Amino acid sequence: MRRLPWRVARLAESRWENDSARTLVLEVPGWPGHLAGQHVDVRLTAEDGYSTQRSYSIAAPADGERVELTVERVPDGEVSPYLADVLEIGDEVEIRGPVGGWFVWRPDGAAPVLLVAGGSGIVPLMAMVRQRRRAGSRTPFRLLYSTRDPGRRYYAEELRRPDPGLDVTYVYTRAVPDGWSRPPGRLMLDDLAAGGWPAGFTPDCYVCGPTGFVERAADLLLSLGHDPGRVRTERFGPTGG
Repeated sequence: MRRLPWRVARLAESRWENDSARTLVLEVPGWPGHLAGQHVDVRLTAEDGYSTQRSYSIAAPADGERVELTVERVPDGEVSPYLADVLEIGDEVEIRGPVGGWFVWRPDGAAPVLLVAGGSGIVPLMAMVRQRRRAGSRTPFRLLYSTRDPGRRYYAEELRRPDPGLDVTYVYTRAVPDGWSRPPGRLMLDDLAAGGWPAGFTPDCYVCGPTGFVERAADLLLSLGHDPGRVRTERFGPTGG
């Protein structure tokens, strides 16, 4: 199998999603394009030659030679603190990708879609939401987004805007907004039953977040009768909601 090449990526734009998560818009000459749900490897190399790399989901659909990542600062991390706090407009890093072909959504899909996000697991799912909007797809989407508290949400303003065919439900695990009827707590069967699609609709389900969250959400979906072949999962380390 042909190895993916490392490419030089220059930071063109950035914006903060919350106090610890920053979106990076990178210009990558020669970028081949990507699908919503794929990820890239990012490599940093120090002056003494030491290098380290991490994987990050792509936050937006293909847009020429631009690649958009949202990076959450991980305390004591080797890569994320630099990307979140140090990288400036015009600075360069290396990226390799796109990676992954299973956890993707294409606009020609006919089945309704359920997106279940835990913490920063919203990133690849947001790429799917944006791909749907950009393609003018009529596929109905439901997004169930679990996060610690309102201040930890990503893309809050964008998800607040009207988007016909997209329904968004929040689950807060630590603190809730004033007047919120559901008490804080982890994702439950009732949340998926109310905010998701009935299993009889045979939706395509995408679940992304920390390992424990993903395993629980997938088990709950199966207990609701969803087809295991339609439940796709992507998980990462201990950071997340």
